Parts: sequence; structure tokens; C-alpha cells
Amino acid sequence: MEIGTLDWLRTTEGGRLLVHAAQAWADHPRDPVRVASVVRRLEPDAEKAAAATTQVRLREKAVAKFGESARLMFFTPDALEQATRARVADHRAARLAAAIPGGSVIDLGCGIGGDLLAFARAGLVAAGIDQDPVRVAMAAANLEALGLAGAVQVGDATTIDPSGFGAAFADPARRGGRGRVFDVEGWTPPWPWVLDLLTRRALVKVAPGIGHDLVPAGAEAEWVSDGGDVKEAVIWSPGLSTTDRRATVIGEGGLATLTDEDAPALGEGGVHVRDVGSFLYEPDGAVIRAGLVTAVAAGVNGGLVDEHIAYVTSDESFRTPFARGYRVVEHLPYREKQLRAALHERGIGRLAIKKRGVQVVPEELRKRLALKGDNEATLVLTRVSGQGTALLVEPF
Repeated sequence: MEIGTLDWLRTTEGGRLLVHAAQAWADHPRDPVRVASVVRRLEPDAEKAAAATTQVRLREKAVAKFGESARLMFFTPDALEQATRARVADHRAARLAAAIPGGSVIDLGCGIGGDLLAFARAGLVAAGIDQDPVRVAMAAANLEALGLAGAVQVGDATTIDPSGFGAAFADPARRGGRGRVFDVEGWTPPWPWVLDLLTRRALVKVAPGIGHDLVPAGAEAEWVSDGGDVKEAVIWSPGLSTTDRRATVIGEGGLATLTDEDAPALGEGGVHVRDVGSFLYEPDGAVIRAGLVTAVAAGVNGGLVDEHIAYVTSDESFRTPFARGYRVVEHLPYREKQLRAALHERGIGRLAIKKRGVQVVPEELRKRLALKGDNEATLVLTRVSGQGTALLVEPF
């Protein structure tokens, strides 16, 4: 989209076309060709009609990340894909606002302003910079559409001195021409720039798979999941950190957090490896990434099934935001032939297969098991004290 087209969409006439396009989408949600035809009848200019249709389609898709606010915002397909979920961004912004109440933050690479909006909602004085003029224009439009204060400008984030702000935020690009870039040296801006930024009061969003060894001394690494999916990791510089490792879980019931201070050691005086009890717990991905599985074990008065496997077991039933719980129904044979016979005997025709620490492809195994019957079940394949184990379980 050209900036001129975006500016037109923000006029009264453009806004009216967006309303009509939204109604057409509501009337024909699975027929984008028909929606485009309806919009084109209202607006003969092909570029304006296409822009309105595209924005309505992107807004509908963006509701999953931004809620109803998305219906007022402007997006590009790439920027929407890269944008942080509002609940995750709001958590991060609220935490920063608590650390620097009434302070200011500069978003170094603000894109269309998803994180900038969260900082502004949290009461921070927010400014953003990005090299893409269209995204900067959209960030300004999104701030205005949601009635939030903030400033944005076009520029190179790596040339900015953030010392005039209370904190700096960055989200280095981790995609290249061939897809995701897993090596930190291939990020943009590069890793040395990130490390230099973290010598100041700053927070940097990084890939969830980042190694613990890459986190600078004195900084805090926080892994965040939303609705059971790990969404990001954030490195908080020494000036903002409160611990070494943290797992934050966001769900429908609110937010919960664990830190390394909650995680006892594995072994003498701490959590132990033990036999499978009456209940099995599958820790949230953020807890696993943060290396805090023993905190879950301690919280349910249990232990690990294996020192290298992220499953916790206990003889007690607990509800915890940090793990999904299962009642262990019975142990089944681990060998495939005997396992198939056991499942057939129980009339199990639909089977959810969960695995950890074993070389199994659930889709392929399910086909080979040739399931028959009216019952459904959940099967866990894992190692217990180094031995392959099959458990029939029932979710809480």
C-alpha cells in the first residue's frame, strides 16, 4: 500500500468505504471475490477498492491478536504476522510501566505500532522509529485510531541514542529471504547491537528458542506463553531484571509467573525422579523453556518421571496454571504389537497421542495401530527412569 492510499482511507470518504467493505465481508465471509466485487461497485478506483478490501480482510484476521481494536487499525500482511499478541504486549508494557512509573520508552523498530500501542495503554510516554515509511505511517494511524498518544518517525534504529528515554525496546527481525533465522548473528539489527543495547536500561524480544548461555550476566530471560503456546522470550537488562529466569503464563483466568527462585534443585534436598503416581502433569512450554520444571514438581508435591524429560508426576491432584493435568488410568505395553492389542481390547477408536523423549511420529503410529471402536482416549509415550513407557491418561 502507498502512503497516499493510506491517507485516503483515513478520510471521511475512505472511512465510509471501509465500513461498506466490512459489511460486505460480514455478508460474504468465505467469498473474497464477491466482497471485492461489492467494494469495486462502490469505489471505481481499483487501487482504493483493493486497499479497502485488503484492510478489512486483515482486520478480521487481526482480531485474534488485537481483539475488537483490530477493526479500527491498519495492517500489512507481513506486519500483522510479526506483530505481538495484545495480551502479551500488554503484560510486557505493564511490567515496564511498574519499573519506570510515568517514564518513557522508545521502540527501536516499531513496525505498525503493536508494541507501541501497548506501551501507550500502560501510561508510558511512547515513541517509535522504523525504516519503513509505510509502517511508520500505519503506526501513527493506529495510535490515532485508538486515541493513544505517541510519536513515530522514519529512521535507522541503530543510529539512535536511547539515553534520553527511560527505557528502550527492540524486536530484531528474525526472518530472511529463506524464512526464519535461528542464528542470532543473522538477526537484524545484529546480535552485537542487541548486547550493546542491553548494557542500558532496555528490554529485547528474542526467539523463544534462545539458549540460556546467550543471556548476558545480570540480565533476566522471561519466556511468555499465551493460551498454552509459547509466544516470545524477552531479555530484560540488568537495570530492569528481578531474577535470572522467569516463565509467565497468560490464560483466560489471568496471568501467573514462576522464577528460578521457585525451582528447587533436582536431587538431594530438592525434587527427585520417582515412579509414576496417580497423576501426570505436562508443564507449560514457557516453564520448559525457562528450565523451571522442578518448580511445577514442587508445586504438586511430586517429582520427575526422568531427569531429562519434562513430565511431572504426583500422587495428588492439583490444578495449576503452569501445567496440564492428567489422571493416570493405567500402564499399557510399550511395544507396538502389544500396545495395538491392548487398545483394540479396550475398543479405542480415537486416540490422542502425546510423546516426549521417544522417537515416535504420532500420525504414523496412529495409522499402524489400526484403531477400531467407539471409545476415545489419550496416550502418553515417554521415558520413565530411562525406560520407554506407555500411559493411558485422562485429562482433568
